[in-house]
Amino acid sequence: VVPAQIAGVKSIALASPAQVDNSGWPNPTILATCAILEVDEIYAMGGAQAIAAFAYGVRSIVDGLTQEILEPVDLVTGPGNIYVAAAKRALRGKIGIDSEAGPTEIAIVADKSARAGEVAADLISQAEHDIIAAAVLITDSLELADQVQSELKLRTQVTKHSQRIVQALSGIQSAIVITDNLEQSLDVANAYAAEHLELLTSDPKRDSRKIRNAGAVFLGRTSPVSLGDYLAGSNHVLPTGGCACHSSGLSVQTFLRGLHFISYNEKAFSEIAPSVITFANAEDLPAHGEAISARFEVGKDL
Repeated sequence: VVPAQIAGVKSIALASPAQVDNSGWPNPTILATCAILEVDEIYAMGGAQAIAAFAYGVRSIVDGLTQEILEPVDLVTGPGNIYVAAAKRALRGKIGIDSEAGPTEIAIVADKSARAGEVAADLISQAEHDIIAAAVLITDSLELADQVQSELKLRTQVTKHSQRIVQALSGIQSAIVITDNLEQSLDVANAYAAEHLELLTSDPKRDSRKIRNAGAVFLGRTSPVSLGDYLAGSNHVLPTGGCACHSSGLSVQTFLRGLHFISYNEKAFSEIAPSVITFANAEDLPAHGEAISARFEVGKDL
């Protein structure tokens, strides 16, 4: 919402799932936040159906009269589960989207200097989101890999959503990847293009210069992903599923468009006209050139 407001978006609609324990209204914290941000168009819905509603609009027919409940929107942004991501992909073109954001991912590039307990805690923090959340450790240290596995077993037993977390960590989307060296670890990270990438190495700032593909990059042990999830200032809506190779996280720019305006005076037009005609003929599109030469026909002013 805040990036959209900064970009100057005049009409903002928000969807948040209805809560059984809140009489069918969205979570009260969400409603309070909307009140603070002065967003008053709020719909109690979520999932793929919310994406469809925003794309096509919602109408109601009462006594033969059609009433517009929700007008179709131009752009849909925000994270979600795999069904939300699939709906955004399917409706891209009907609506604009920010990126395919969800299910969540974390990749950690770690060397022998990393602390196993912290690595495990960070993997668990993202596995907490969804049973198909991806948690990947990439390391050239067999010793660290063994220690992290032990820490994962201990920590998943005492954390709140242990069943969901264990299912995510044991799924095919999660893994510990052993590499030959740090350089190879960074190559794997670039190929994976994770939503969240942590660099827990002896010199994370240096290593970050080799990162090309990631939604957000967290440097060092005092910059865990949880900071980005809440208060770091980086946006929480980030590309997943490898989309970080071509997409960026949500920002003010997401809500802005560039318009191209072209204006030539007579002198400039006269100078460039022959070149335009040459290009048109080269492409065998003579009518393009004729649209230029028509302005030089005898008896007509340019």
